[in-house]
Amino acid sequence: FIKLVKMVIAPVIFLTIVTGIAGMRDLGTVGRVAAKAFAYFLFFSTLALIVGLIVANLVQPGAGLNIDPATLDASKVSDYAAKAHDTTLTGFLLAIIPDTFLAAVSEGNLLQVLFVSVLFGIALAMIGERGRHVFDLLEDLSIAFFKLVSIVMKAAPIGAFGAMAFTIGKYGVGSLANLAELVATFYLTSLLFVLVVLGSAARLAGFSIFKLIAYLKAELLLVLGTSSSESALPALIEKMERAGCPKTIVGLVVPTGYSFNLDGTTLYLSLASLFVAQIGGVHLTFGQQLVMMLTLMLTSKGVAGVPRAALVVLTATLTQFGLPLEGAAILLGIDQLMDMGRTAVNVMGNCIATVVVARWEGVFDDERMRAFAAGQPPAVGAASTPRA
Repeated sequence: FIKLVKMVIAPVIFLTIVTGIAGMRDLGTVGRVAAKAFAYFLFFSTLALIVGLIVANLVQPGAGLNIDPATLDASKVSDYAAKAHDTTLTGFLLAIIPDTFLAAVSEGNLLQVLFVSVLFGIALAMIGERGRHVFDLLEDLSIAFFKLVSIVMKAAPIGAFGAMAFTIGKYGVGSLANLAELVATFYLTSLLFVLVVLGSAARLAGFSIFKLIAYLKAELLLVLGTSSSESALPALIEKMERAGCPKTIVGLVVPTGYSFNLDGTTLYLSLASLFVAQIGGVHLTFGQQLVMMLTLMLTSKGVAGVPRAALVVLTATLTQFGLPLEGAAILLGIDQLMDMGRTAVNVMGNCIATVVVARWEGVFDDERMRAFAAGQPPAVGAASTPRA
């Protein structure tokens, strides 16, 4: 099921971003929207790190385990450590640029797709009316691909069931016995972050976080089941348009947020880093913890699109701050279960970011939001997009 979804992810992102940017016409608007989106991403990612830091110090989930890192098998995380070592700023920037224009779409690298989509959308906007035929063609292709998505998504319940059954069958509840406190701490902290922090942002934007969760329940359950935020991306784009966000905003904010607005991942990283320090008996001063959080803020953006990115960032951070790398081996067994929570929080953060940026730009459709708030979101045909 996830392979089926990934098959359509790249063209859906490409078509959504290109038509969104080209539809704005005014490139100054594109830059303004992008700047506001990244300001939002930075602010709330920082809040996620701070919340994780506070909870880890208060609860100290690793303090009572008394595990000797020397008894752990560090080879289990050697692949992630190697990836972390290879992740440099230069390598990250060069990796954004595909070998060919078509390679970005064919290989499905999310950052490369974002890069070529933004460039092509800007180019199409700059040529004005001469690009109208191309724009219309891409709009029509967009309709076809979203219909393809609706066909693929009919398999979502089966895919979610299989992924959940595999996770529980392989790792089981028994394997969580010694790590139950960390798992519980992470999920309770995630719930706190969503309801309080993101909930406050939602309230300021004029809607209830609970109604948004109810509206997106199918996508959130899919993300929880598959541990893949990509599995819900096409449906989220469509649903955010129906909830009152203009296509131009959705096309920029949602796909970009999938790489740069990872609230759940950053929250997990702050908890996991201090958890490893606690089980290894390493005391970190407040200053060291602050530097670690700043490092996590930067490195978590540098591995967007890398499988198991959280483990790659975690091993890089442990190495840099002299913490036992073997501690990551403890987290490896439960990473799949933690990943479900991470991806769900990431998705919620991106949906709220889309509404906030649309409201910030003054282009939010309040009528559709009122219908959404009343529990009666308009049908796709009511949206001001050609995807009816």
